[in-house]
Amino acid sequence: MNFKKFYLIFGLLLTQISFSQEGIAVYSDYLSDNYYLIHPSMAGAANCAKVRLTARQQWFGESDAPQLQTLSFNGSVGPQSGIGVIAFNDKNGYHSQTGAKVTYAHHIRFSRSDYDLNMLSFGMSAGLVQSRLDETEFDPDFDPIIDGGMKQKDSYFNVDIGASYHFLDFYAHFTVKNAIASKRDLYTDVESDNLRKYLLSVGYVFGFNQSLQWEPSIMFQAVDETKEKTIDVNLKVYKELDFGRLWGGLSYRRSLDGAQYQATPGGSIDEQYLQYITPIVGVNYKNFMFAYTYSYLTGDVKFDNSGFHQITLGIDLFCKREKYDCNCPAIN
Repeated sequence: MNFKKFYLIFGLLLTQISFSQEGIAVYSDYLSDNYYLIHPSMAGAANCAKVRLTARQQWFGESDAPQLQTLSFNGSVGPQSGIGVIAFNDKNGYHSQTGAKVTYAHHIRFSRSDYDLNMLSFGMSAGLVQSRLDETEFDPDFDPIIDGGMKQKDSYFNVDIGASYHFLDFYAHFTVKNAIASKRDLYTDVESDNLRKYLLSVGYVFGFNQSLQWEPSIMFQAVDETKEKTIDVNLKVYKELDFGRLWGGLSYRRSLDGAQYQATPGGSIDEQYLQYITPIVGVNYKNFMFAYTYSYLTGDVKFDNSGFHQITLGIDLFCKREKYDCNCPAIN
């Protein structure tokens, strides 16, 4: 096996440590004013309805490189309810999937007045996903169960549940992705139906509207079946301007589980941990939003082009006045 193919295979394995293809993979796009994409309890939590379109491309110039597109909408319905919908298309080599989710969220406010933010939210998303495996280019001599001219597909449903708490400048989210999921029979008849992933996000916003606002946050995620764990450490900075808001930040993701590899034939066995560095820049102009992120995979073993590009386009609709006297960009 030549080393370019080795790096490709190892890179795919390494990215799958934290980016499962069961439903929408958890990248860093939630930092683009898009917490609803991973936390259903955020549906309708903001003072505007939000439309967000994301497009992610990995390894430009390589055929069958991973790519993901999502389109989401969420907004409030009445004083205490929120709804949302997400559609997505995910492709990674010969495997691809499309799906949609619908969300309902309920928001309980403990505020002493209309200007104090003290809100507990609960949300649930139900989704239907179709997975496909294209074997038309496979060599049937490689494995006896491979047909070589077959395009397999199977559909399954999943349910995500979560809760969020906002108190002035502080926020916390907890979500169980695929809390309920039906069994998928795509690769073999022994595929596990345990697709649960746990997400915990915590953050705080410092500063005032007249100056810079600083938002440090962390996100921890754990996969129940494989016990894999990763942590994101993030810092975003906001600046309010006459036309809107300019912001940027930096995210660092590290896996808490390493992958072993042999760098050279006959060489020693080394261990590498998944590590991503992701700068992000964005702007809110009136009711429109644009953001760009670039994720760079570090480590000795990686594919030739280790950069992952993503853009997010958004528009805010049906906006109400800013209700709360706080540094809370995801709500106000």
